[in-house]
Formats: sequence, structure tokens, C-alpha cells
Amino acid sequence: MNTQPGSAYFIEEREETLVTHTLSVLVDNEPGVLARVIGLFSARGYNIDSLTVSEVSHERHVSRITIVTTALAEVIVQIKSQLERLVPVHRVTDLTELAKRNNDDKPLERELALIKVAGTGEKRLEALRLADAFKATVIDATTEHFVFEMTGRVNKIEQFIQIMQPLGLIEVCRTGLAALNRGPEGM
Repeated sequence: MNTQPGSAYFIEEREETLVTHTLSVLVDNEPGVLARVIGLFSARGYNIDSLTVSEVSHERHVSRITIVTTALAEVIVQIKSQLERLVPVHRVTDLTELAKRNNDDKPLERELALIKVAGTGEKRLEALRLADAFKATVIDATTEHFVFEMTGRVNKIEQFIQIMQPLGLIEVCRTGLAALNRGPEGM
């Protein structure tokens, strides 16, 4: 059985792969700016994997939005271009691209997580041993549960959460990624 495409034109098959990029966006710290940035993603159907926002200069009233997004490479270029056109945006830096140019795998990326685990007896002891191995700090404890604080790379936090699952994981709260480029220069 010979199956031919429905077109007389040669159709090149391409494998398009999704890439994950960390974008750092300096914006005016004023009402509605975050909604406009997020609205850009929402209106175009772009996904946000992680989002953090904080004022970085009180004197200049400037905030930094760190966005992690996964899309086709062409879409990442579109996202950066569209972000740069928003009025309250001062600068858009693709930290992933900058890291690659500097021969690094990734920018410096860290996340904070609070992880609540219930347990008694042997499970309680195992949770404490593992927390020590992962350098997680106990910030709250009763006879029935712990709340661990952990800062690190995303994969380290995800691994710790996975290990805590059978030991009595109750809930997790994560901050989202904070990231900077390596080297002496700033954004």
C-alpha cells in the first residue's frame, strides 16, 4: 500500500523540540504591570512554568519578574520581542541564552520550598535522616509532623518531594525560580 501526501509539493518533515528558557524582565513597579506581562502570555496561549516577582530597587521603583517558559525556539524569540514592546518594561534578558553564550549549562537558578511531612516512629526518623542529607531545615515541628525549608536547584527540590511522598507528604509550597546570570556584569 503506497500512501502519498495529499499535496503535489514536497513537504519537509521537521522535528520541532520544545526548549525551556528563563527570562528576567525589569519593569516599573506600578499597579497592573504584572497583569499586562501575564496577559501577554495568556492572550497568545504561552505557558508559564514558573513566575517570581519582587521589587529590586526601592529608589527607582523597579521590579524584576523571572519567568520560566517552555516553547518552540521561534516562540521564545516572539515572547522576548513582545515583552520588550510593553511600555512598563525596561529590559528583557534571556538568562538561558546568556548562559549558553558564556559556555554554561544554565544561569544560576534556585528555588525555595516549604514541605510539610507527617509521620511517627520509623517514618519520622527516616524523614529526618533524608532531610539532613538534602540539607533541609526543620522550621516547624510537632509530634505528628515537620515543616522543612529547602533551598536549591529545582531538580533537587523535586527529588526531595518525591522521596517524602511515601513517608507522609502532606503539602508543598514553592516560591518559583530566582535566577541570575553568571559573571561580574548585571542585567
